[in-house]
Amino acid sequence: MSESTGGTDTLIDRDLAPADPGDHDRFSHYVKKDEVMPSAINGTPVRALCGKIWVPNRDPEKFPMCPECKEIYDALMA
Repeated sequence: MSESTGGTDTLIDRDLAPADPGDHDRFSHYVKKDEVMPSAINGTPVRALCGKIWVPNRDPEKFPMCPECKEIYDALMA
């Protein structure tokens, strides 16, 4: 379902918009192993397989796996 954003030509597709923009923060993500240690030491951001960019600072064991990362990882391993 698309709707106008009021007097502009921009359309927002409500069916494709994420339910919550912060959903990526609720998951553990796959990241290249060689990026993890420099990120931990220097605080540099990493990019997950799903595209999320952030500086890891939480225990990934406490969160479920990102379904997008898992799907991409499984396809790469196949």
